[in-house]
Amino acid sequence: MTTATKTTLPTGERADLLEALAKQRHFLRFTTRDLTDEQAGRRTTVSELCLGGLIKHVTSVERNWVRFIQDGPSSMGDFTAMTEEDWARRADEFRMLPGETLAGVLADYAETADRTDELVAALPDLDAAHPLPKAPWFEAEAQWSARRVLLHIIAETAQHAGHADILREALDGAKSMG
Repeated sequence: MTTATKTTLPTGERADLLEALAKQRHFLRFTTRDLTDEQAGRRTTVSELCLGGLIKHVTSVERNWVRFIQDGPSSMGDFTAMTEEDWARRADEFRMLPGETLAGVLADYAETADRTDELVAALPDLDAAHPLPKAPWFEAEAQWSARRVLLHIIAETAQHAGHADILREALDGAKSMG
């Protein structure tokens, strides 16, 4: 539990959502234990994914969805209008770039997690909804409530924690569980 949530102490559904998210965040971060920056940036599969890049991506996803909860679809932009340059910048989320460190990536993730937890504790209504941004992967005219967004963040984090476990095992045989 973060400092922010200790102060506000959400209960009920909010506490359950934050606890589920905290568990998945832990597993994701745990995959990077005892790694050097070089190891965190190393590709261990045919994809562009590396452990540090995966955490960068999850951080960006969480940050963007929290902005969506606060400001609606304009905070995320129109994915159908993205240029090659936009997609290239997005691809950089999956890599450790020169000058980036694992400690810095993890600190950014912790800061994002704190902001998310503070928002969840302070939200007046988990049912408040916004239309989804334009994207080929969203159905037209769909809306998501803050609750649905939080469930999505939990699912994304869990899915990527599984990816991270595979990457780590391919790197040096270490496993998060088992």
